[in-house]
Amino acid sequence: MSALLDFINKWLKAGVLEVQEYVLLIGAALRATISRPYYRRDIVEQFEAIGIGSLSVVILTGFFTGAALALQSGQTLDQFGARSLVGRLVSASMIKELGPVLTGLMLAGRVGSGIAAELGSMVVTDQINALRALGTDPVRKLVVPRILAGTLMAPVLTVVADTFGIVAGWVIAVSNLRVGSGVYWQSVLDGLYVQDAYQGLIKPFFLGFVIVTIGCHVGLRTRGGTQGVGRATTNAVVAASVAVIAVDFFLTPLLISLLY
Repeated sequence: MSALLDFINKWLKAGVLEVQEYVLLIGAALRATISRPYYRRDIVEQFEAIGIGSLSVVILTGFFTGAALALQSGQTLDQFGARSLVGRLVSASMIKELGPVLTGLMLAGRVGSGIAAELGSMVVTDQINALRALGTDPVRKLVVPRILAGTLMAPVLTVVADTFGIVAGWVIAVSNLRVGSGVYWQSVLDGLYVQDAYQGLIKPFFLGFVIVTIGCHVGLRTRGGTQGVGRATTNAVVAASVAVIAVDFFLTPLLISLLY
């Protein structure tokens, strides 16, 4: 029993320490964001790496999700004689929930792992210490550009995923479900409200911020050489993916109460 209590005690202390270091990293990054100097070139590079680099996977994810959603919902709506409402279901599901969450999960797998691996490699090869020795703040140089790019590009990528998902639903509705093109798009317009668009745009800001900050935190705390880099990459993907779902869960009722 004492061994079990010691294990739980160590586990809790390690968890509290991780949360403390994560919060301190966010605070340092926020302070660096509103003060000089700014590394504009690094910021532009991260916008390209995170935004343009993730475009293909986000497009494919949105398209096939919308197509599968239209196929499944079409069969269900047939039971109620409401096949013409497939556009409303696809658009509402993609914009309010599936678009932000699936885009966040794709970014967690691609961006979160990449950031953790890159920063972790710099830690184990003492490049971070070299930056400090040269008088450069690693948080300002490495973390801030990634946080800005991830936070601001996540909504753009979500809009892209939503668009391709709705278009894929239209393709399936016309070709497989025999729903008229005009009927589909009218259903899309009838089923969407301004509050839905706000909800679908607000969520990605938080999801992108969480994904990038977790990747930076895990990467900067990498220990143990190349094996540690592998563990950090895995931990970053797992933690960011769980955080995406958890943040979405807590944001959804809050946004519903504020917007509707």
